Amino acid sequence: MGSYRMCVCFTRKFRVTEAGPPGDVKEAFNKYAEGGTHMTAEQLRRFLSEVQGDDGGSISDAEKVVDQVLKTRHHLAKFTRHTLTLDDFHHYLFSSDLNPPINYDQVHQDMTAPLSHYFIYTGHNSYLTGNQLSSDCSDVPIIKALKRGVRVVELDIWPNSTKNDVHVLHGRTLTTPVELMKCLKSIKEHAFSASPYPVVITLEDHLTPHLQAKVAKMLAETFGDMLFVPQCECLQEFPSPEELKYKIIISTKPPKEYLKAESKDGTRSNSVKARDSDDDEWGKEPQDLTADQEDETKSDSDISDENEAYDNERPLEAADYKRLIAIHAGKPKGGLKDVLKVEPDKVRRLSLSEQTLEKAAESHGTDLVRFTQKNILRIYPKGTRFTSSNYKPLVGWMHGTQMVAFNMQGYGRAMWLMHGMFRSNGGCGYVKKPDLQMNVGPDGQVFNPKETLPVKKTLKVKVYMGDGWHLDFKQTHFDLYSPPDFYCKVGIAGVPADQIMKKTKPKEDNWTPVWEQEFTFPLTVPELALLRIEVHEYDMSEKDDFAGQTCLPVSELKPGIRAVPLSDRKGEMLNSVRLLMRFDFV
Repeated sequence: MGSYRMCVCFTRKFRVTEAGPPGDVKEAFNKYAEGGTHMTAEQLRRFLSEVQGDDGGSISDAEKVVDQVLKTRHHLAKFTRHTLTLDDFHHYLFSSDLNPPINYDQVHQDMTAPLSHYFIYTGHNSYLTGNQLSSDCSDVPIIKALKRGVRVVELDIWPNSTKNDVHVLHGRTLTTPVELMKCLKSIKEHAFSASPYPVVITLEDHLTPHLQAKVAKMLAETFGDMLFVPQCECLQEFPSPEELKYKIIISTKPPKEYLKAESKDGTRSNSVKARDSDDDEWGKEPQDLTADQEDETKSDSDISDENEAYDNERPLEAADYKRLIAIHAGKPKGGLKDVLKVEPDKVRRLSLSEQTLEKAAESHGTDLVRFTQKNILRIYPKGTRFTSSNYKPLVGWMHGTQMVAFNMQGYGRAMWLMHGMFRSNGGCGYVKKPDLQMNVGPDGQVFNPKETLPVKKTLKVKVYMGDGWHLDFKQTHFDLYSPPDFYCKVGIAGVPADQIMKKTKPKEDNWTPVWEQEFTFPLTVPELALLRIEVHEYDMSEKDDFAGQTCLPVSELKPGIRAVPLSDRKGEMLNSVRLLMRFDFV
């Protein structure tokens, strides 16, 4: 029972009641229990096969489900009966542990193709604890990212004040440094805690040859046999994630190509062209995120080549450093057409800012797709994202970009899409690019992201109900005077033709809202589509309150009636909040 004070002498009381099974659940139970009051394991197996699409399920699998449900709900009943009541059946369907919407921990894609055939979970300035200008540098966010499955860690390496050691920091800002060795040791310890597949360390290097040699020694001593050292100076094709299991890969420019990060007068402009902020506490809609300001920062591929550092002969001591670089970064001179040229005898990594990518997508979309079939493209956030916000990841993925680098300490809708994409393939950090991005036609034609394709598949989503808020939130979290008025938003992020967002009607004064509303989503490129789900609490006088979200890869959705767990706005899963939904492909 919950009490909400209306005035000094009047209090409204509301009981938190558990909503009963939706009509579709009752109908399914009656059908498969054949009109009886209990469902046997064999009847459950038929339901799992015919409604839930679990064709490979056996009678023993169904018996395990029955035992798990009875053990959870009836501590004694498991010894006396082995069948499910309607409430047991509903409990099973509404359990995100027993009946999840995707297989969260199952790697099922082919992992034997070259690295360039995969989207890779990528961090930007991985060492920063907060904003880009004044936060601390630490190994803690690196550890957190690796535990989440991130496979690409970026380190900016600079000489310390006495020029005899190497620090990691965001150069020419107020960020406090952390020792490189501390970061390397933490990477070694946690690299494979969430996934056995390779971790790439991208180095943005601002070192002298002497310190580069010192870094080479640090890398060799820290990682030993874990370090992937290529047999030849330049790879003609990238190895596969399977070949590189439990390996650490170094990616940066070879020493002779390193350039100064300073501008001509040795200083860097600190002017701010645009304020970087989120629209609200959970961020702007992804399609509203813009990249209309030029990036004033320079990356390992965008540093001006007018001020080459150490342009005389380099000492031999940098040779060991060069030998450890497995994925060569570099940017050829010339326009976008030249930059995106595919070389027949070698592969490389190219870094572009989010603005440059959007410009390239306008006029060189197919060149990007062709380049990323063999080479690796990395996109990084513009320099004016001081608060560590992020950009539209779908633009990169649509064009085959493997490394869409995100500020992992940020949050908002763009980050939710990143989390959604890398829930694919068991959360291992590598998601195989769809065949349509890798295919080459008889006349050399490749996938054109600008072309609107016919509808390939239609996804039907039914939102039945939600529960768990009264367990995870305080009674007055959403409203001081009454229970919350929840509504659910459901939509698609993907190619422009597929993007849409719909919502249910609000359910007033109810901690366990029942919506029972169905939505239909025609999809032209379902392989790149992400299902967006958000719950908000309607507020007539102020902005609506955030109540949970998740994002799921459409290609991995399991059909049938499923329990969908929701996360907070930082992407951490809530303890109890979940939705009961149904997914059907037609």
